[in-house]
Amino acid sequence: MIPVGIVGGTGYTGVELLRILALHPSDRIAAVTSRSDAGCRVDAAYPNLRGFMDASFVEPSVEALADCEAVFFATPNGTCMRMAPALLDRGIKVIDLAADFRLADAAVWTLWYGEPHACPDLLAEAVYGLPEINREAVRGARLVACPGCYPTSVQLGLLPLLEKGLISAGRIIADVKSGV
Repeated sequence: MIPVGIVGGTGYTGVELLRILALHPSDRIAAVTSRSDAGCRVDAAYPNLRGFMDASFVEPSVEALADCEAVFFATPNGTCMRMAPALLDRGIKVIDLAADFRLADAAVWTLWYGEPHACPDLLAEAVYGLPEINREAVRGARLVACPGCYPTSVQLGLLPLLEKGLISAGRIIADVKSGV
């Protein structure tokens, strides 16, 4: 069993990740963080996890995640980049579900997100975590930058057409909307 941690276990993405990982046969959730619910049992907050989870939320810190082999960040942009270097230094794999490592250029990241990147030296190492495109690279990565829902839907829809040469990459316009 692979001990995993989740930083941000109470947001929309964190709760869905909890549900998926609680049922996964190869992992064990070793830590779930939440600033607002620290000390509360996870299954008390989410009754659908009763019988599947025996953990309480803890404050997010490198020490709270020290026993994990991999840590998922289900947090707003800017959170993962502040903890990732210390986790990676401990040999813990980092999987960012936000946008901290999606862009390889720190200046472009700053332009889009309005603050300097906290660890620009790690941007080149981050593997773009879309397995349909980077399966082997993801498998061996220490740092995975997961694409968001919009880029995933666009890329997976267009990839077969691009691979078959049926469309030109230079003429694509993707207009994506959300109903959530």
